[in-house]
Amino acid sequence: MKSIFLSLLITLALEASSSNTHQIKIIEKIFSEISIGEELKIWSDSSDILFGLQTSAHFKIVQNLQDANIIILEKSDTFLSEYLSKAIFVLNYSLLSEIPQSFGALFWKKGRPNIVIIQPRIEKQSITVSKDLYPYMEDRVW
Repeated sequence: MKSIFLSLLITLALEASSSNTHQIKIIEKIFSEISIGEELKIWSDSSDILFGLQTSAHFKIVQNLQDANIIILEKSDTFLSEYLSKAIFVLNYSLLSEIPQSFGALFWKKGRPNIVIIQPRIEKQSITVSKDLYPYMEDRVW
């Protein structure tokens, strides 16, 4: 019985790790396809995301919020007024509505990743995206 439980626990842990790995790869691809006119310096409220993105050559990961020019938010309870001057990318669709400074989102629905980038918001923040991200552009938050 212990071996079945241990096997189930290991399987669940590996699946969760795999999901996080996919999320990090997608985030890395998204941020390699955007430009803000200067080097991307990314901070996140998720230590897993910061750790997973550290090896990317497309941008720099910073440990201090003040040094960042892009923020990746996973939770709404970490939203602070200091974020208002920075570009914000969220990992929850509801945060896209709650935080008007957020320009895009990556979220999971029915086990699949969904990417949304709000065109008026990227224009307002002078963010340019490559043609690879055009299929994910929306005029507004639904």
